[in-house]
Amino acid sequence: MTTDNEFLFINYILFTMKSITIKGSERENVGKKATKAVRDAGMVPCVIYGGDQPVHFTAEEKAFKNLVYTPNAHTVVIELNNGKKADVILQDIQFHPVSDKILHIDFYALKDDKEIVMEIPVKVTGTSPGVLAGGVLRLNQRRLKVKALPKNLPDFVEANISPLEMGNKLYVTKIETNNFKLMHPDNTVVAQVRISRAAMKAAQEAAKAEKGGAKKKK
Repeated sequence: MTTDNEFLFINYILFTMKSITIKGSERENVGKKATKAVRDAGMVPCVIYGGDQPVHFTAEEKAFKNLVYTPNAHTVVIELNNGKKADVILQDIQFHPVSDKILHIDFYALKDDKEIVMEIPVKVTGTSPGVLAGGVLRLNQRRLKVKALPKNLPDFVEANISPLEMGNKLYVTKIETNNFKLMHPDNTVVAQVRISRAAMKAAQEAAKAEKGGAKKKK
């Protein structure tokens, strides 16, 4: 039998943000020549901001695969060869304009007692009566800005479309939040169910038929 405390612990595991680990080496030389040499060796120059001093390091480009090439949001643990370790989030990334190779990455150090703002993916849940009736679901916001302590950052923001009839909109104020805030105006539309052309045509034909029937009665 699952107790209330066990349920809360399970819920925390399921919905708080996942973390990935990246191993790297701290850099001492950060000039242009040194940076070019780093890239020529297949490594990515990176910087961690938010601490007492910026920390420069390098890591293999393939180490960032699960961080960069994914729709999900993650916190990151940076482990350096000199024993230094930092909990961070991705702040900025630069790609080569032709090859799309990663040129540079900036990270921001997390502090347990300091809230941060991060873009989190939106996950649609539920079944919309409007969609079942022939409407078309449009996801207006694929990511939402969330403000929270690092431990409370969610893996995703859940958008429940169950109440949406055809023509209805789901506003950000209707999104359930748990230990985090959504940094958007109240009139921000997260999702909506639009009337499809087929449904609109059927409604028009039904209206014409009803109008024609009324004329015949007269």
